[in-house]
Amino acid sequence: MANTFSINVESVSRVEGHGDLVLDVKNKKIEKLQFRIPESPRFFEAMLVGRNWDEASHITSRICGICSVAHTSASVKATEKALGIQVSEQTIKLRKLVYHHENIQSNALHVYFLAAPDFFGVGSVFPLIETNPEIVNIALRVKKMANDMVRIIGGRAVHPIRIVVGGFTKLPTTKEMEDMRNMLISAYPDLEKTLEVLKTVRIPEFERETEYISLANDYEYALYEGNIKSTDGWEINDQDYLSKINEKVVQHSTGKHCWASRDSYMVGALSRFNNNYDKLSDNAKKYASELGLKAPSYNPFMNNIAQFVEIVHCVDDSIRLIDELLEEGLDEDKKMADIKIREGRGVGVVEAPRGLLIHDYTYDNDGKISKANLIIPTNQNYANIERDMEALVPTVIEKSEDEIRLACEMLIRAYDPCISCSTHFLNVKLTNKE
Repeated sequence: MANTFSINVESVSRVEGHGDLVLDVKNKKIEKLQFRIPESPRFFEAMLVGRNWDEASHITSRICGICSVAHTSASVKATEKALGIQVSEQTIKLRKLVYHHENIQSNALHVYFLAAPDFFGVGSVFPLIETNPEIVNIALRVKKMANDMVRIIGGRAVHPIRIVVGGFTKLPTTKEMEDMRNMLISAYPDLEKTLEVLKTVRIPEFERETEYISLANDYEYALYEGNIKSTDGWEINDQDYLSKINEKVVQHSTGKHCWASRDSYMVGALSRFNNNYDKLSDNAKKYASELGLKAPSYNPFMNNIAQFVEIVHCVDDSIRLIDELLEEGLDEDKKMADIKIREGRGVGVVEAPRGLLIHDYTYDNDGKISKANLIIPTNQNYANIERDMEALVPTVIEKSEDEIRLACEMLIRAYDPCISCSTHFLNVKLTNKE
């Protein structure tokens, strides 16, 4: 291995976005390490100013085609808080149900299609079609099931149209609820098979203790509602996020960096796992134990395993929610809450698949947005990715350039970053400076 080298990713196209990795090493010491985001800002906060209260969720769902339910949910929650709208318990349960399935489809996309090739030592999912066709078929079935569930409740699989301020425009039928329950039951064999496969893969042995931030509450594994909680010992009401969550502009990236108690923190599945482990379903806890995932976990590569454990939990909890809704009976009178326009500010916070998502709106007396602030999960992870890389590189410095490159790629992929909705890391160029 050369003592001096550079690893560069130059404006690499992802699924939706571009990111650069710059790593310069001289005499086995890191001289520069940056995760650059050169992509132009998208100005969604500016787009929202002047918009009517019933437009915001439809605009912000377009921030991401993978996490459109999360953005819709954060948006309607912010508006409902600002306008003092109280939705029914039935609405909350249906929103949690559809939310589970965005989490399943996104986690499945990453675990099966984007992380799995790393586990099996191939460059993409396509070689797995020949070598591991069963896993590819499981991935397609799980993702289709989740997309179908979002479509049934939300009106379509991407950019839901039935989830609106105050409730839902249309409720699923009893038959659809029963069909969804059967779909969930039928997923268990695929989850069991995935568990057996994941037991055979080797997760890199790397740890760096950091601050983990997520939603948390006393009654469930928090995805849709709760306080903002840190493993550093603090917990705040979600409306008070500005008292802890800080953002700053950095010269090498159009993506802001964030900090709270330290100079960086992590959000996402591993953070949720660390803060909410005791609220997981029994089945999910069993899967986590068999895969060697214990709380707290300080290995960012285990984020992939935490994503799979969440899939299991979301399946289990969805069955519980469906059973409760069927027993109570879906009531058309509870479909929509009363809406009265007023001046006010509200914050909507949810757990997008990639972590804490914050929408903050201020409304005037006419029900139009006068100010908006959005904080996206991946932005909150950028600084922590760099800190992890700074700790990882010295542990692999004696390896070949290809091995160092792969370790860096896998670490970035472990976070499942969404740079303008991107989710993958490709085409790395290495240049030996000696």
